[in-house]
Amino acid sequence: MFISPAYAQDAAGAGAMVMQLAPLILIFVVFYFLLIRPQQKKMKEHRGMLSELKRGDKVITAGGIVAEIKKVTEGSDEIEAEIAPNVRVTLVRGTIGSVIKPQAANDAKA
Repeated sequence: MFISPAYAQDAAGAGAMVMQLAPLILIFVVFYFLLIRPQQKKMKEHRGMLSELKRGDKVITAGGIVAEIKKVTEGSDEIEAEIAPNVRVTLVRGTIGSVIKPQAANDAKA
């Protein structure tokens, strides 16, 4: 007598709730494959590049400074680099943005 009709309709609500959550789940999946996963891959490649730094590599820092690595200490985050003749600075490994690849002899002639 005091039972509301809404309680009787609740049994069919489980399917409707799944249908309401489906767009949110779909958006999360799209964000994962378009944003999160590529960013994680890029970070992994950057970490690998930083671990393979060696003496003589030319690098570009996050601030845009081009330098040549003169001393790499394993187990330390500090790298000594030369930014101009006889001007050496200490860089933190994480601030190195990229390594400049030397051009091949054939590329220089063209």
